[in-house]
Amino acid sequence: MSRAAPWVVAAAILSSAWCASAAFRLGATFDEPFYVREGLRFWRTGSHGMLVSKGTMPLVMDAATLPIHLWERARGRVVDPSAELPEVLPWVRVAALVFWWMLLLVLAREAMALGGTEAAVVAVTLLAVEPVLLGHAALATADVAVVAPLVGLAGAFRRGRDRDTFHRIGLPGAWFGLALVAKASALALGPVILLGIEAAGRATGDRQEILGRLRGFARDLSKIVGIALVITFVACGSDWQREGSFVAWARTLHPGPLRDVMRGLAEGLWIFPNAGNAIARQVRHNIAGHHGGAYLLGEVAAGFPLYFPIALALKLAPGLPLLALALAVLRPRSLLNPAAGLTALLLAASVGARVQIGVRYVLPLVAFAAIAVAVAFARARQGAGPAVRRALAAVAVAAVGWNALAAVRVWPQGIAYTNALCGGTEDGYRCLSDSNYDWGQGLPELAEWFEAAGGPPLAIWYFGTDPLLARLPFRSLPLHVFALADGAEVAHHARGHYLAASTTLLYGTRLTEAHRRAAEFLMRRTPVARTTTFLIYDFRGER
Repeated sequence: MSRAAPWVVAAAILSSAWCASAAFRLGATFDEPFYVREGLRFWRTGSHGMLVSKGTMPLVMDAATLPIHLWERARGRVVDPSAELPEVLPWVRVAALVFWWMLLLVLAREAMALGGTEAAVVAVTLLAVEPVLLGHAALATADVAVVAPLVGLAGAFRRGRDRDTFHRIGLPGAWFGLALVAKASALALGPVILLGIEAAGRATGDRQEILGRLRGFARDLSKIVGIALVITFVACGSDWQREGSFVAWARTLHPGPLRDVMRGLAEGLWIFPNAGNAIARQVRHNIAGHHGGAYLLGEVAAGFPLYFPIALALKLAPGLPLLALALAVLRPRSLLNPAAGLTALLLAASVGARVQIGVRYVLPLVAFAAIAVAVAFARARQGAGPAVRRALAAVAVAAVGWNALAAVRVWPQGIAYTNALCGGTEDGYRCLSDSNYDWGQGLPELAEWFEAAGGPPLAIWYFGTDPLLARLPFRSLPLHVFALADGAEVAHHARGHYLAASTTLLYGTRLTEAHRRAAEFLMRRTPVARTTTFLIYDFRGER
């Protein structure tokens, strides 16, 4: 690892500079105000109750808001997480970069274990210039934080399969627990990763041998999951309250023994809220899908079977696919490595995912893909002649350079990055919405447009929760909650103003019938200006 250390450090410094500078330019995304508020609440009260009740695990917010809490104590005055969020949030995001550094380190270690120093250097470099990864690393969310422990889980399990109990079960259990405390979706991803490693490493032998290994794997998996759940429940803690919904449900049962037992249990079980709330909420969410459905390539549906494969095809910068394609042509067998198998398995598993509101849900897949391609690159060069070695090196340099240029051009709007398959970032909102493009982060950029335009009367139809909106001299126009008889009434409400409409509200799922009418009306008009996440229409001449 020492030979790759300078590359890892350089990648961490340069990518962190991109992320930190972007953190101060972007407004709050939809979830961040809640995360910061509840993170600070924990340090003040010791309670994770509200976080877990919303399906959110506490690790990232505990770590990222600790510096702010220490600053509170030093100055003797608490932060108002609503009024002061625009000043506080960038520093919370910077503190959250510790999880990005952790990812680069764990990624390098796993790539080196599979392919040596060259693989570690290539994997870290590819990931450090991937615009979408950088975009999410610049935010105070859990989407990047969960990736490092999942990669660590894969490495620990692969190395420990034939070792003692500590290495075979204990270390993987700890990594899995860390991933689960970071994000509840790890509960679904972790077993898939473990199954993929087990299948790849122990697929030979007769039927009895394979069945015996599967039984052993099932026993180990149950213990690993058990360790992870213990860690998660301890880390999340409890407010030692009753669960109101459980009590209400028990009281609705028909009179009889079942009602008596369930009501007694519900009213006497003072252990909530805890990690079980977060896990149960995520399970329900995954089964039901996201409210309003999903948006993809101009269409809205309850769900798209190929949502994540298509989203990845549109959101990843060309560098990683380009290098993978070159390897497939020049040395196809090099791609038959454990990380490639995990990447394919996670991609197949994503087809069944019901929550389709952002490529951020499959960022672990991107990390394993980077490892797979880097390991394949190192192996291909080891057995190749000078011409092939030079060709692969040239493609790798081009891939990194292409991605780095894309990252520089899209800064600070990394999460909005969309490749040329959808016309580039400028037109990306037509293909994907929500956290793929406009996650509510665009108010500072709109404020800059407003000032440059001379401060004209401006109404705003905004997708987001950024408290900065209350400071800006904009007229809030939540068209989706208005009683619109037809779309033309939008002109009446916006009369005398420019109207800035969030791209996710225009090109995304429809929350209400009024939302549908307003969006369709505006989509038939031509905007007179735009920022990354707002299309701006002129209604000043309307009567």
